[in-house]
Amino acid sequence: MTNNNCKHNYKHLTTTQRILIEKGLIDNLSFAEIGRRIDKHRSTIAKEVKKYRYFVERDKNAPPLRCARYNQCQMRFLCDKPDCIRPCKNCHNNILRLPQCNVICPDYLEPACRTLQKAPFVCNGCSKKRTCNKKKAFYSAQKADESSQKLLHECRSGINQEPVDIALLDDLISPLLKKGQSLAHIYAFHGHEIPCSRRTLYNYINQGVFTARNIDLPRKVRYKCKPRKTGTRISLSAKQFRIGRTYEDFQKYMKQHPDTAVVEMDTVEGGRGNGKKVFLTMLFRSCSLMLIFVLEEKSQDLVIEVFDSLSNALGIETFQKLFPLILTDNGIEFQFPARLECDNNGEIRTKVFYCNPNCSWQKGMIEKNHEFIRYVIPKGTSLDSYTQADAFLLMNHINSTARDSLNGCTPFKLSLLLLDNRLHKILHMKEIPADRVTLKPELLRR
Repeated sequence: MTNNNCKHNYKHLTTTQRILIEKGLIDNLSFAEIGRRIDKHRSTIAKEVKKYRYFVERDKNAPPLRCARYNQCQMRFLCDKPDCIRPCKNCHNNILRLPQCNVICPDYLEPACRTLQKAPFVCNGCSKKRTCNKKKAFYSAQKADESSQKLLHECRSGINQEPVDIALLDDLISPLLKKGQSLAHIYAFHGHEIPCSRRTLYNYINQGVFTARNIDLPRKVRYKCKPRKTGTRISLSAKQFRIGRTYEDFQKYMKQHPDTAVVEMDTVEGGRGNGKKVFLTMLFRSCSLMLIFVLEEKSQDLVIEVFDSLSNALGIETFQKLFPLILTDNGIEFQFPARLECDNNGEIRTKVFYCNPNCSWQKGMIEKNHEFIRYVIPKGTSLDSYTQADAFLLMNHINSTARDSLNGCTPFKLSLLLLDNRLHKILHMKEIPADRVTLKPELLRR
């Protein structure tokens, strides 16, 4: 039966409790009494003292003590006297005033204090500790606390997995990492198969436990915090197209219409002077779904052509529902807001607002998502060889990548709940199986 009167906490001993243990040992208190004072069981005190006591060896220059086996010893003929028949323990060293055998016997065993073999297991409270010439043991609160902290640190470091389990984890994780998948994506779909946390997986990769290395982690590098630019002067024409459509106007509009869905828009170029084609990208803030369109060149007419084709395929009402507000930068390809906002019949289909010059952080979601494109198409690579089919394939893989910001969900799955599914049909959007998601140049390599 459980004794309800004997309830103790099972937390690690604190420094204060260890000090009280040391004081109790000096005062010759029993383990039970010490336990009552610090609310611990007596067995806990006993284990603590035996585990963290330290020993003080005898002075090596001191004469040896009488052997611990003295009473049972029958050893003979240790010396060079062939005619001696007495037990060697009876031959005394007159200088040391001890049996001669203590010096020459190979089986000599130094006697131990009985106090060290039973409670309190230490000499803290012994009245003879100053005169006793035997091996001593003491308990120090400071040393015990230091040893305990060191032990806690060591037991929580290293690899806490069997080699077989490590091999299974490696077979699961490394091939997926080499496809460019993030640990967030892997954990979202295989978390039930992984017996450790993501932080532990990062540590294993950093320690070289897996086949995959840090170089296979696209976000392992530390992002540098660059100072935000204060803005630059813009031309008169730029000022004209921005009238009523500045970022401040956008903020005011969102305060008045907080439920309005926002779509961020931008273009992605290849290397400067390295081809004409660009990617037109759109990102829905609500679900992080990104659309990618290939433009033969960076021009207003081609951007408007994409808008017209989308509004014609979806219908003006569906387009208005999906793209009620667009936030973009001040690129020359976007500097004709009237044609973007209205269809060929003059019906308003969206509202366009512009970020402040050199303030790309104002549409940070799409800028951040561009890194997925760069995993597959490194910066400086010409886009002239890519077709719209390539863009759709890249788009599907990006949108099938699980995100921490979406609680482990993929933009594609979330978009099916939040957006009109006609958009998915006309753009041939489909979900890529989790283990087949690839965000490496091999995806579009011919």
